[in-house]
Amino acid sequence: MLPELLVIKIGGNVMDHAQVLDGLLRELATLRQPFILVHGGGKAATRIGERLGIAARMVDGRRITDRETLELVTMVYGGLLNRTLVAQMQARGINAIGLTGADANCLPAHKRQHPDIDYGFVGDLAVEHLKPEPFTQLLNVGLTPVLCALTHDGAGNLLNTNADTIASGVAICLSQVYRVRLLYCFDKPGVLLDVEDLTSLVEELSPGDYDRLRAEGRIFAGMLPKLENAFRTLEQGVEEVVLFQPADFLAVAFRTGRNFTRIRL
Repeated sequence: MLPELLVIKIGGNVMDHAQVLDGLLRELATLRQPFILVHGGGKAATRIGERLGIAARMVDGRRITDRETLELVTMVYGGLLNRTLVAQMQARGINAIGLTGADANCLPAHKRQHPDIDYGFVGDLAVEHLKPEPFTQLLNVGLTPVLCALTHDGAGNLLNTNADTIASGVAICLSQVYRVRLLYCFDKPGVLLDVEDLTSLVEELSPGDYDRLRAEGRIFAGMLPKLENAFRTLEQGVEEVVLFQPADFLAVAFRTGRNFTRIRL
């Protein structure tokens, strides 16, 4: 049987709250199985951009990334957030190594092409060129990769890329050599039928459940892309996708409790 690997994506709301992040990192330090951490940081980039006079321009939730904005997100994602997170992990005994997609060619990508919108330096993963070796080589010597939301095009350009998509692509790629569980950690316990009511949590979601709830308009619109991506990930070899909040990490990691959403085929 293949060994288990966790690919864990943490959202900006987790990164923004020092006590929440501290609690999560302390629990990550108790893990015995290998894991890869993926983080975003869009809110921090927006805040720092405002201080620098660089306004965020968004289309359908995606940041338009001109040259100036690319410099901003490179400094924030690949510098401030990634290096601070790695330092905090080291302080808790996790031998982490921070990476952009250009490091070890671990996240090759294509510049996004759109018939109507110029997204600038925004990338989509070149899944056909994604290889497990850069990750397995690090994991095999006891290093924990920490990936920020930057890929590269092989022509010298970094590209701003959605962190959820990076986590999904890495999970699919590594399912060739591990039993991969993809864990999305954010500020809600999972899929809620009423975003104001935590008791409306959906504990398990199958494709049939998803289709029915979507047709009834009972799934929050902002959750739809995440769920569609989760089902595609499962179809391509990932063992399980879980959506949860930081307080429930150990329950998710050790498959105890039910205060989270498990997505299954």
